[in-house]
Amino acid sequence: MKPEAENKINHDQYLDAKGLNCPLPILKTKVLLNKMQADEILFVEATDPHSQVDFEAYCARTEHTIIKSDVINEVYRFYIKRTQNPKVI
Repeated sequence: MKPEAENKINHDQYLDAKGLNCPLPILKTKVLLNKMQADEILFVEATDPHSQVDFEAYCARTEHTIIKSDVINEVYRFYIKRTQNPKVI
């Protein structure tokens, strides 16, 4: 088994935000999370170097949970669990 396959988390939705700059990755994430059910997981891939800080801040404010994040080949990857009642920002 490939090492990358061992680290995968099952997710309900996927967002390819590669090539997009701030604030588009967060805005597109917000739209998708708003359509999802509580406890579903969104997997996001982004190339914006500010993604790590932006996603951490967004999730802290809205109470969504970053289950896992990493960077592979300059692609920032986030597994975000939708909270029951996200705070509106």
